[in-house]
This record gives sequence, C-alpha cells and structure tokens, in this order.
Amino acid sequence: MAVVSKKIPAPDKVAVKTALLSVSDKTGIVELARALADKGVRLLSTGGTHKAIAAAGLAVTDVSDVTGFPEIMDGRVKTLHPKVHGGLLAIRDDAEHQAAMKAHGIEGIDLVVINLYPFEDVRAAGGDYPTTVENIDIGGPAMIRASAKNHAYVTILTDPEDYPALLEQLAADAGQTAYAFRQRMAAKAFARTAAYDAMISNWFAEALSIDTPRHRVIGGVLKEEMRYGENPHQKAAFYVTGERRPGVATASLLQGKQLSYNNINDTDAAYELVAEFLPEKSAACAIIKHANPCGVATGANLLEAYKRALACDSVSAFGGIIALNQTLDAETAEEIIKLFTEVIIAPDVTDEAKAIVARKANLRLLTAGGLPDPRSAGLTAKTVSGGLLVQSRDNGMVEDLELKAVTKRAPTQQELEDMKFAFKVAKHVKSNAVVYAKDGQTAGIGAGQMSRVDSARIAGLKAEEAARALGLVEPLTRGSAVASEAFLPFADGLLSMIAAGATAVIQPGGSMRDQEVIDAANEHNVAMVFTGMRHFRH
Repeated sequence: MAVVSKKIPAPDKVAVKTALLSVSDKTGIVELARALADKGVRLLSTGGTHKAIAAAGLAVTDVSDVTGFPEIMDGRVKTLHPKVHGGLLAIRDDAEHQAAMKAHGIEGIDLVVINLYPFEDVRAAGGDYPTTVENIDIGGPAMIRASAKNHAYVTILTDPEDYPALLEQLAADAGQTAYAFRQRMAAKAFARTAAYDAMISNWFAEALSIDTPRHRVIGGVLKEEMRYGENPHQKAAFYVTGERRPGVATASLLQGKQLSYNNINDTDAAYELVAEFLPEKSAACAIIKHANPCGVATGANLLEAYKRALACDSVSAFGGIIALNQTLDAETAEEIIKLFTEVIIAPDVTDEAKAIVARKANLRLLTAGGLPDPRSAGLTAKTVSGGLLVQSRDNGMVEDLELKAVTKRAPTQQELEDMKFAFKVAKHVKSNAVVYAKDGQTAGIGAGQMSRVDSARIAGLKAEEAARALGLVEPLTRGSAVASEAFLPFADGLLSMIAAGATAVIQPGGSMRDQEVIDAANEHNVAMVFTGMRHFRH
C-alpha cells in the first residue's frame, strides 16, 4: 500500500466557528454550549445532547438537518455520514479538499465534544450480553478518531475536565485554539478510544472464554501522577482499569499525604491477603512490609487480631502497611497509632477511630468500601522487555481443595485449621515461601529466598526473635503447622521445619522425591497434607 503524504503545514491558530456536541456524560455540557454560543459559535448536536442544549434555550442545529438524513435504527446511525466526516477530515488548506467540500455542500467542523456510551459502567454493573453489546459506541469513536487525526484543523475534547482549558484558549486568543493544545487533545482522544476498545476486547474474551486472544490490550485511566516510582530517579503514575474490585484503586484517602508507588503496591498486597479471611467468621489483620507479610492473625475482634499479627515480627512491622477485614474501631486505632505506620486500609472506619488516627497527620487512612472476593476471576499483568505477561488471577482457595493426608499420622483438627491458615498466607508471600502458623496466627515467615531450606530457616529465626521480644520460653513454631507454597523437592526443607518445632506440614506435593519427604515426615511422626495446588508468587 502506498503511503499517502500531505506536506501542508498545520496552522498555529484555528478559529472555532462550528462545534459538534454529542455526549453520553452530560456533565457541564450545557454550560459549555452556552459559553460557546456567547462567542458566536454555531452549535450542532444529536439526540439527548441536542434536547438538553435546546431545553436551556440555546440555538442548536440537529445533525440530521445537516446530513439531510434522519437518525435511524434506534440512533445507531446518525453521524456516520460524509457531511459529518467530510467536515471533520477535510484539510482546509488543500485545494482538492476544498473543492470536494464545495461540490458536496460540506461545511467544516472546528470543534468536536464527545464522550462515549458507558460501556465500562454497564460491564461493571453486570449487564447481560445484549445490553453490553448495545452499549458499544460506534459513531463516537469514529468521530473522535477522525477529529484527532485532523487535529491540524479540528479540536477534539473527550473529557469534561478539559472544558475549562478550552474556554481559556478561546478567551485568550479571540476564539481560536493553538496547535499545541489541539495536539494534546488529539493524543488524549486516541488514548481514550484505545482504552475503550481494550475494555471491549477484554470483555469479549471473558464472555467467550478466550483465554489467550491474538491481541491483548490493557487500558487505564490516569488516577494520579506520583512524585516518583520505586526509586526517586524513576517517574511513575497510577492508572485505574475500571475493574470494580474493592481495594487501593477504589479506596478513598481520608487523611495523610499522597500514596507513593511503593505504598500502593504494598497496600494492594496487604488488602488482597486480609480478604482471604471472611469478616463474618473472624476479624483479621495483615501487616505488610515490601510486599511481603511480616505478621498475619485472626482474633475475636480487630484489636486482638492486630496485637497477634504485630507479635509475629514487631521489628519489621515498623513503617509497614496494616490491612483489616472489618471496620476500623476506636480501640484498634488507638493501639495502631502507637507504632509508626505508613498506611491503614479497611472496608470502613468509625468516626471515633477516624478522629484517633487524625492525631498522626502523616498516617494515610484508606477505606475501600468492601473486601475483594478472593475467588473472583480477573487478570494480572507484568511487563517484560518487549512484552507483557498476562495471567488469570490466582483465585485458588484452600477451602475449595481436596486435601490429601499422605503420612501415617493424620493431622488433628487444630493442626488442620493451622495448616489452612498457613497456606492462605503462603499464597501471598514471595516465593520461595515458608509460613509457620499456630492458633490463627503466623509464627514465622520466610520469604523470597532462592532455597526453600533458607526460607524455612529464616522463618524459624524470626520466630525465635519474636519469642525473645515477647519474653516467651520458646517460639510459637513449637507445635505449629507449616505451609510451603510449592512442593518440597528434598527432605532437607522438611527437616528444617521439624527442627523449628512444626508438627504438621501442608504443601502442594508433586515432587519426584515426594516419597522421600513423606518417609522423613513419618520418621518424625509429623502429619503431612498435599493440596495439589501451587501458589508461586514472583
């Protein structure tokens, strides 16, 4: 295909004489239309937007009067017409384009204000298949892309937040827009349609159970620019995808300074972990440091859960992230503020607790409005050089697994409960992961080691340190259950766990040396259970 080239320089200033307004979100549209009309701009519009502008007493021409063709098919066809797209795409300084406009009675359109059918909202609300398809906008993206391509002459707005900037441009320059402004709006417009199409394509893949579509696009909307990324020399921003999963992306910041890149990453890890514990069954607290839990516990109430989580590793908890699975109350808030903490996130907070946390002005307090469902489907993504790794969310739950006792001694009921608790936590610990637990409380956590033996040893050492800090005779790992998020490849890891005091082990199984590991467990009268499910986390 030959490349088309039109080497006509774009004018710096373009007067806005005719504007086409067609929006789904009518926020501020009447005020914008009035401001444009006051500047002598001719207004064109469609459907509900036309009605809203006309109801405000403003002169506005229906697009059907321009095209000479009525809206048909329930409004599906209204702007897909040469008299609209010719007015958007014409190169005004090209003689051939000018001649075509004159020959076909096409008038130029200088400003287009469009936002799209609320596909994202319909999808998030769980709309059925026909309703969701019906909310895929066609004419809107076509006009946005046409206007954005021809930004040398046309100004395109896709976001009500840009209305004031447009009016400032027109006021400062006698009703004209600058080329740099039109460029920025065009870039924003193409990003908008790209994100919109990404949402649609991902919905189709989900609806049709296409796990690996030929093209995978993930779009987001800028929520906030960050001061920096993981390190001060890195630039960063936070984008939200539109997924209505309660968490850091949907949370309200009630107090404290802006969340950092690392805060957001750690807070997400903390809240996803604490959501594993149903609030109606028990209160739960997870304390996270550098995306790994340093203490997790359940309790009769949040205060008890927090104290027990803190006891696991009070040193590492300093400057950490605290996630709670129930409404933050005054007693728990009073205890939390005794320790330097970066972030607290909970489904909600009482007024009394909010006032208590306010004593620590820099402590960030987030309410998410609910807990994410650990069983729900979804996608996670990670960039690599030249590519994107996309996978389904790890929504495996130990309660849903058929646990298989593989040793001579079956676990006691208490050991079984501790095993399940430990395995839930291990799912959220960076691999290689080893987690000791006892009575609904982590006793020691070993994370991110190259050797699983080292993870087991580190977890045991952390437990010993915690015991000394609490004045205990022996660490909580004595008589504990221990979880490994992946299979034990050799018996050495198991022997380290036994040396730390574990009496029951839960692991996926599946190693070539499973029998060797089982034999070692039998030799030490340790109960072992296989889950059949691995939880690698890199």
